[in-house]
Amino acid sequence: ESLHSSIALLGISAGSLLLAVHFYSLPRAAPLIPSTALGVLLLILSSLLAYAGIRRSLRNASLFLSLCLTISVFWCGYGVICILGGQGVLNDTGDSRNALVPGLVTFTLALLIIAVVGFLRREVILAMIASAVSLASAHEVAMRYSTAFVSSAVACNYMIVCLVGGYFALGRILYFLTKEKIALPGTDLAKKKTREQIQSTGGSVNRFAAAGLILNMLSASVFGCRLLGVTGKLFIGQVPWLWAAGIYQIGICILSYRAMDVPMATFFGFASILKFAGGYCLLVVFSILFAVLALFLALKSPVDGLYLLFYVAYCIALACRPKGFFEGGPQGVDVAIFVASALMTLIHLYNVKASARIPTGQGAVKALLARSSFLKLREGADLHAPYLGYSKYADAEVLGYACSVLASFAITMTGDPQAPLATVVIPWVVVAGGILKLLGGSVAFARGKTLESSAFILYAVMWIIWGLTRYGGLYGTTRSFHAAVGIIAFMLFNGFIVFCTLFLSIAWFFYSFTFLLIAVSFLLDALHALPAGYDLAATLLFGLVSFYCFLSALFSSTFEGSCLPMGRPIVQLSGVGGGMTKCLHLPARKASSVKRIADILKNGGTCGIPTDTVYVLVAACNRPDAVEKAHQSKRQAQDRPMSLWISSLKQLEPAKHLFTPVLWDFMEAAWPSPISLVVPRGEWVDFLGMKDSAKYVGTPQSIAVRIPDCSVTTHLIDLVGPIVVTSANPTGEADTTHHNQVYAKLGDKVDAVLCDGPSPENIASTVVDCTKIDSGNIGFFRVGIIPKSQVLQVLEQVQKK
Repeated sequence: ESLHSSIALLGISAGSLLLAVHFYSLPRAAPLIPSTALGVLLLILSSLLAYAGIRRSLRNASLFLSLCLTISVFWCGYGVICILGGQGVLNDTGDSRNALVPGLVTFTLALLIIAVVGFLRREVILAMIASAVSLASAHEVAMRYSTAFVSSAVACNYMIVCLVGGYFALGRILYFLTKEKIALPGTDLAKKKTREQIQSTGGSVNRFAAAGLILNMLSASVFGCRLLGVTGKLFIGQVPWLWAAGIYQIGICILSYRAMDVPMATFFGFASILKFAGGYCLLVVFSILFAVLALFLALKSPVDGLYLLFYVAYCIALACRPKGFFEGGPQGVDVAIFVASALMTLIHLYNVKASARIPTGQGAVKALLARSSFLKLREGADLHAPYLGYSKYADAEVLGYACSVLASFAITMTGDPQAPLATVVIPWVVVAGGILKLLGGSVAFARGKTLESSAFILYAVMWIIWGLTRYGGLYGTTRSFHAAVGIIAFMLFNGFIVFCTLFLSIAWFFYSFTFLLIAVSFLLDALHALPAGYDLAATLLFGLVSFYCFLSALFSSTFEGSCLPMGRPIVQLSGVGGGMTKCLHLPARKASSVKRIADILKNGGTCGIPTDTVYVLVAACNRPDAVEKAHQSKRQAQDRPMSLWISSLKQLEPAKHLFTPVLWDFMEAAWPSPISLVVPRGEWVDFLGMKDSAKYVGTPQSIAVRIPDCSVTTHLIDLVGPIVVTSANPTGEADTTHHNQVYAKLGDKVDAVLCDGPSPENIASTVVDCTKIDSGNIGFFRVGIIPKSQVLQVLEQVQKK
């Protein structure tokens, strides 16, 4: 817990020391640290800060996250500009000032907001660091415009950060050396952690939103400073701020999905595209998407919904100006976005833990809709419940469909080399239709939507390849046979997806089929046989279908019921999806889930559970009906008998006298582990209460017994008693290594699946023949994850004993 905090604060101190040395040596003819070297070091430290802040933030430290990410973005953009200066790109008089000032202005205000909230929350060390870096940025802005301010003033502020970091380091060293007896004020993270955990029990909060809003301030500052005359021109030196904001915004989008905040995550995804593309095309379409998203976000928080309307105005202002952000109108909206983002940052940072919150109208819309019988907001534990199993991320389909809308229209835009912003069409196609769609596909897979994720990933790859090929100059006037072959390959894959969507829903069938029409237009274009207007018609159809799916996903994630349904499957087959409503899917990391599985087993049910190797199918051995059901559900073969699992040897203690001393000592030494021991069948079986179920377990001569090296499994056995186990797959098929596979193979034949994601190992247990162990010999029915040599070593130790 304290490691990431210490790394981050010491990383900030190290970067501040570098900058302090740099600014002290600035009046010299040659700086002590060359600009290129300084830039590279700042980039390394910025990545370290981002990692430490995110890892720490997953344990409820929103202010710490905001500080780390803010300084990380600051040093990332600053480092790139230093590299540009060191390589001679910023040669003209004032270039360095015009490049640096927009970022310095942003982070002066952003860090000041963090410092104010930090002092209000009594996070003194964080507040002092934020205020010192804010003052350093403010002094640097003043230094760039007036020679009266010397660089040593900036260096002094960075030295304050170094002193605070040194105090923190001293406090942590004393804390560990004295075994937690001496803790300097502000460095005892254990108390802070306890306080945060108590305060964070009030529901799910998106702790990443404030950092995303600061990134919006950064991109708006670049154009707002130009309008207000703070900077003299727009040029390549300011691009690092825009691209740093865009890259970090994608990360904030992903982390917001992890925080189960679908509307804000989708908004940050849109904002990242704007930062990359700078608003070259499709702004009317984009303004519509922003307006719809603002409407749905207002249902959760009216203030957040109003904030999104600034982006609607921004897109409209850009669309109405032929030169885009080079005109004064859009830059004026940028100034408004900068101010609004600063206010929203303050609200979000303050409201995360404050007892007296700044009102945002969260309950007003909810109270109004409570009276409506038509629209009811989705609430409760199942709000973000996945389609299958469990997932750490909220559903990202909304963003996936929105990217399809943008990419479908962007692909029709022709690149004009003479246009001042022609090159930014590539980010529209690649980022909107590619990277963010890959994100949607990976999240869909994690949530159990295998077909949808396959489609999203395939379409993402298509947009990326076609966008880079068409607008990157690789796909010129000379059409080649290779392009046609590649497009045909995509069409074949998509044809399979179209066929599969017949069994999914009507909307998904049209979604995949209209994309197939776009692929046909690509193929005809490559063969010089494209009819006039066909590509426009195909992309328009795909865009409209994607927009409907976008609205449907928003409605289904916000309201109960199906206001805009995706439709039923076109083809209904008996057996397809039969287990969806019957088979429970419970996350293994919750004790309540394990207890529920235990109750199902006690009542005669069968379940798929994770182990220290692969997933298995289990039943309580004192329920013969359940054991018989498990035996029949997987078509158990006679040569592959079911085994018996216990949680400890205490469960066999009453029958210890029926085991030979060597065998008992060998079991004691070998378990818990992925080693199944085949022992002679005897009267000890009756002590486990197996009764009539014994005939399904083992052979007439022997039974395989094991204590798994898995806390979840052994806890379950403690609750239920000994269990009968077999692999969670039909006989003859490969072992199941993910809860999705258990669902796919046995979903309609088991009562529940305890979901724990991928198995820790893809190899089954080692099965050892101990029927002749008294004579000093053992055999191996199967060599699995534990090698023979290790088992023989255990036997040798037992024999010596």
